[in-house]
Amino acid sequence: MSKLEENILRAKAYLKQFEGGVPNRIGGKDCAAADGMTFETISPVDLKPLANVAKGAEADIDRAAEAAKAAFGDWAALPGDARKKILHKIADAIVARAEEIAFVECMDTGQSIKFMAKAALRGAENFRFFADRAPEARDGKSLRTSGQVNVTTRTPIGPVGIITPWNTPFMLSTWKIAPALAAGCTIVHKPAEFSPLSARLLVEIAEDAGLPPGVWNLVNGFGEDAGKRLTEHPLIKAIGFVGESRTGSMIMRQGSETLKRVHFELGGKNPVIVFADADLERAADAAVFMIYSLNGERCTSSSRLLVEESVYEKFTSMVAEKAKRIRVGHPLDPETVVGPLIHPVHEKKVLEYIEIGKSEGAVVSAGGAKFEGPGGGCYVSPTLFTKATNSMRIAQEEIFGPVLTAIPFKDEAEALSLANDVQYGLTGYLWTSDVTRSFRFTEQLEAGMIWVNSENLRHLPTPFGGVKNSGIGRDGGDWSFDFYMETKNVAFATTAHAIQKLGG
Repeated sequence: MSKLEENILRAKAYLKQFEGGVPNRIGGKDCAAADGMTFETISPVDLKPLANVAKGAEADIDRAAEAAKAAFGDWAALPGDARKKILHKIADAIVARAEEIAFVECMDTGQSIKFMAKAALRGAENFRFFADRAPEARDGKSLRTSGQVNVTTRTPIGPVGIITPWNTPFMLSTWKIAPALAAGCTIVHKPAEFSPLSARLLVEIAEDAGLPPGVWNLVNGFGEDAGKRLTEHPLIKAIGFVGESRTGSMIMRQGSETLKRVHFELGGKNPVIVFADADLERAADAAVFMIYSLNGERCTSSSRLLVEESVYEKFTSMVAEKAKRIRVGHPLDPETVVGPLIHPVHEKKVLEYIEIGKSEGAVVSAGGAKFEGPGGGCYVSPTLFTKATNSMRIAQEEIFGPVLTAIPFKDEAEALSLANDVQYGLTGYLWTSDVTRSFRFTEQLEAGMIWVNSENLRHLPTPFGGVKNSGIGRDGGDWSFDFYMETKNVAFATTAHAIQKLGG
């Protein structure tokens, strides 16, 4: 038996738990949607059903918000050390079930086991990171002035809504939920309808680890009903959202009536800028990794390749050869790098963009077509467009797939102009051996996060987020607590200062 065949058998065993359906989880109890409605989630590998999922709507969000409100007082009052212990137990349980999580995620999303095996462990790391900060989450500053001492503190904002995307949903859910729990908030989580299964595993793990009922509520459903009600609900004090920029704009409008705080991690059209003096082999490896790993379905992917024209032909040829050698296949095959895209709807979008690129006059130097993969699912070949210009739609619009657009530049000024000439500003990747250029260039590059001579290597205490249409706010370190908590200042008089007498 091959490793792939063995993995498929194990995946089937893990997926059996969903045969009876996937309920919502509200107040520590499994429950069907109030109206009994369900929807079907399919595997992008073979387009076959994986499970029937409770299709939550307004009534279900109402119940979940009430449960989160009822649980908030006790959870917020719990000492930080106690929250820390529970969050570490959740991390331990994630590690114990890492293979199960990875296999389920592969079959639900199409992401390869090569990357998903580590995603669950990254989720555990997220919980440990914020668990260790829970005891100090409320800490503030002492600010002194003449005749007065000011003491600041932070308090959890209240029940919050978390809306997570379909790409690497388990890891991204932990990135949002762990700091909310560490801060003392309760949550209502609505995962993406394309990949709901790992969210069920996560809430189950959390409650088995000792998280009190109602602190974490899960409602599956679609944006137009469950999502809309969550963003409008008066009991929900803030919305953390990861997804498309258009959806973020809609959420902001929907939450405006209740003056809801929002945190958005949105789209990107991120440039990797390669100067002729860079280590070209390392830069090529990094560019290939950042666009073709995770099927290109990630917000930080380097989907625009800007290369100094003197090395453009050489460098794009290097990238093309690497792209052609990438293994496309079943996500549970250990050799697979690119698996099927999440859903036929998304596959259609990506293939349409490939045709748009051809019609705009860009040259297909690798890929450029659907890939006939095992199971007949949503496979697309790793694609490289060359001879492109920054005005083309494939250079301006987020494709969110394994498609890279390469554009030449003459000098540093043109490179900066091209890099900034998009509506997004999430990340940027700069490759150069000129230290002064790297300082000068990164200062002017319009992006919330920039890596110099590196692919995306995350350090959890650093801020994560973008500018322009790529988002609002920052995650990571103390920045997460700034979102999930309110800052309060108390001023203590240390002298009897003069008080004006009115009407005396």
